[in-house]
Amino acid sequence: MKNDQARVTNPAGGPRGLLWATIGGVVALALVVVAVVALVPVAPSTPGSAADDPAGIGRPAASLLELANLGVSHTRMPDFALTDQRGKPLSLSQFAGRAVVLSFDDDECEDLCTLLAQDVTAADHALGARAKDVAFVSVNANPYHPAVDAVKAWTDAHGLASASNWYFGTAPAATLASVAKKYGVPITLHAKTRTVDHGAQLFFIDPRGVEAQVGGFGTGAASTALFGHAMAKLAVSLLPAAERGSVGGPAVTASVTGSGQLGDSATPAQLPALGTSSSRIGTAPTAGKYEVINFWSSTCTACVQELPQLQSEFVKDGRTVEFIGVDVSDAAGSAVAFAAHAGITYQLAADRSGTLAGEFQITGLPYTVILDPAGTVLVRHPGAFTAEQLDYVLHTFDPALGGS
Repeated sequence: MKNDQARVTNPAGGPRGLLWATIGGVVALALVVVAVVALVPVAPSTPGSAADDPAGIGRPAASLLELANLGVSHTRMPDFALTDQRGKPLSLSQFAGRAVVLSFDDDECEDLCTLLAQDVTAADHALGARAKDVAFVSVNANPYHPAVDAVKAWTDAHGLASASNWYFGTAPAATLASVAKKYGVPITLHAKTRTVDHGAQLFFIDPRGVEAQVGGFGTGAASTALFGHAMAKLAVSLLPAAERGSVGGPAVTASVTGSGQLGDSATPAQLPALGTSSSRIGTAPTAGKYEVINFWSSTCTACVQELPQLQSEFVKDGRTVEFIGVDVSDAAGSAVAFAAHAGITYQLAADRSGTLAGEFQITGLPYTVILDPAGTVLVRHPGAFTAEQLDYVLHTFDPALGGS
C-alpha cells in the first residue's frame, strides 16, 4: 500500500480538510533516485486541530492519532453490505451498541498495513474485557483482489485470525468503490501493476453508528504500544459511561517526537537481543563504521523476501558495515523462527512496544535506516531492499566499503 496526502470528503461530498497519510517507495538503481531517498524525508503530520484534544483523551494521544477536529460530521455513517474473512455478512449496522474503529486496508499490502495489524493487536490487549464492546472493522481497498480468500489470507498472515472483534470485509469491485466513495477515502488504481494507493483514515464510530472522530494512520502508528493504547482509549470513550472503565498499556503522556529524520543525530538506544532478555544490543555505530538498521516483523510479507537479501549483503560487507535487524512488536517465538528460516547471522534486537520504530517514525515494514559513523541519519528507505540496491547505496557513500 502506498498512500498520498489526500483531501477527505464527507458522505455528502463536502470538504473535511487534509488528513495526513504515509508515502512509500522503492529505491531504484540510479544515483539520482538514491539522492532523493537520502535527502527528502517523509513529511511529518501537523494536524493543528489535534492539539486542541477534540476527543478529550489528552492532547498527546489526540496528536498521535492525528484526530481532525474540523470536518467531523457527527452524523450517522453510511451502512454497507460486505463479506468478512470468515465468509459471513458484514455491515456497519450489525455493530449497533458497540464502538467501531473503521479503516480501509489493502489485502495485498506489504508495508504500512503490518503496523495496522500490530496496533489492533495492541489495542485489543489494552481493552481487556472491553474488547467485546469494540469492533475493529476494515474495508478492502483493493478491487483487484476482492475474494474472501484474499482478506482471510491477509488476516491469517498478520496475526489477527484469533481476534474475534476483527472484521475484514470485501465485495465485488464496484461495491468496494462505492463504500470508499461514501466514506470519502481516496483510492487510486494502477491497472498495469494491479496495485492501489489509498487513504489511511481511521473512523471512530459510536454505538449509535454516528461518526465521533476521524484520525490518521501515520508515522505515530509505529509506536505500537502507545498507538494501540490511544485507539483503545478513544474507542472506550465512545461507550456509555457505565461501560467505559480504564484501558491498559502505556499512557501517552507526551507528544511522540523522533530524532531519526534525515540529517538528525540518531539517539542511541539499547534493546534486548531477540529471543532473550539477558543481553542488550546498542544502536550507536561503532567508531568508523556505517550502520544499517532494518525494521521487520514475522507478519510482514515483504520481509520474507528482504531478509535473505540483507543477509547476503552482510556476508559481503559485514566486516566494515554494522547490521542490526530490529523485530517490531512481534511474538518472540515467531520472530526467532522467522529469522532462523531466513538464515540471519547479524545482530537481531526486539522492539516489543515499537519504541525505536516510533523514534525513527517508520512508515511501514520493512523499513531501513542507514547511519554514518557519527550516528547521523543518511538514508530512510521504506519497503524492501535487494542486496544489489543496498550495496549500491552503501558504496555511494563510501566506494571503499567491503572492497566491491
